[in-house]
Amino acid sequence: MVDVGGVAGDQLLQYIERIERLEEEKATIASDIREVFAEAKGNGFDTKIMRQLIKLRSMEESDRQEQEFLLDLYKRALGIDMTPEE
Repeated sequence: MVDVGGVAGDQLLQYIERIERLEEEKATIASDIREVFAEAKGNGFDTKIMRQLIKLRSMEESDRQEQEFLLDLYKRALGIDMTPEE
């Protein structure tokens, strides 16, 4: 390919093809993840809770503690009592 307006066509094509391959891999991985969630759901697990756990596990401990503190603060401000009844 030729350079047009300072753009190297061969190099651009390589980038585009690499991105296209990665997008295909991403779609395959997303499908695999959906299958795992479906399997977990079939075994009685709550997938919404699983997604929350995955998010929490990826967070830094300090960020997780701050989020939990704020959530508790907001619940108390709204009068949402989270203590179990006896």
